[in-house]
Amino acid sequence: MGGQRTLFVMATEHEYGAHLRARCRPLVTGVGPIEAAAATAMCLARLEGQGALPDRIVSLGSAGSRRCRLGEVYQVASVSWRDMDASALGFAKGVTPFSDHPARLPLATPLPDVPIATLSTGADIVTGARYDAIDADLVDMETFAVVRAAARFGVPVIGWRGVSDGPDELDGLSGWTALLAVLDERLAAAVDALATL
Repeated sequence: MGGQRTLFVMATEHEYGAHLRARCRPLVTGVGPIEAAAATAMCLARLEGQGALPDRIVSLGSAGSRRCRLGEVYQVASVSWRDMDASALGFAKGVTPFSDHPARLPLATPLPDVPIATLSTGADIVTGARYDAIDADLVDMETFAVVRAAARFGVPVIGWRGVSDGPDELDGLSGWTALLAVLDERLAAAVDALATL
């Protein structure tokens, strides 16, 4: 794609609709940071062994937000890990102790016509008043883990998230899935735009 080997990474088949299926075959990791990190690292290790590491990864899928518009797709300008809290040891919240990376990791935003936002990754579904404690525009459960796994192999990551929920309390699974077909079409448009760069 655009002269670069691109690995697309998604959490679940629920987000992989007809429009994306016509354009790419992603690595589907499973839901949450542990599944995302494990699957991404295993895939990259296999590709490295074949001498076929990608030039970049695109982590894409849905996200929650109370700040960004429902149904819209955003490029991730930076991602943080909201579960990490070693403040009892004197580390700032979000900083991984004894690590070589900051709490907020910057990502490239190559699409000029797609808005940008900040993202917080964690192992919980955020809804309602729980957004008040999060210092980011969007929330997901995988991107930070994908970025950290990719960093071990020197592969940069682009993040795209479509807003599936957030302004209201989630009403079960259907509160998340209702807009996935719309997001599939809009994420596919982002794939097309990336291919022209």
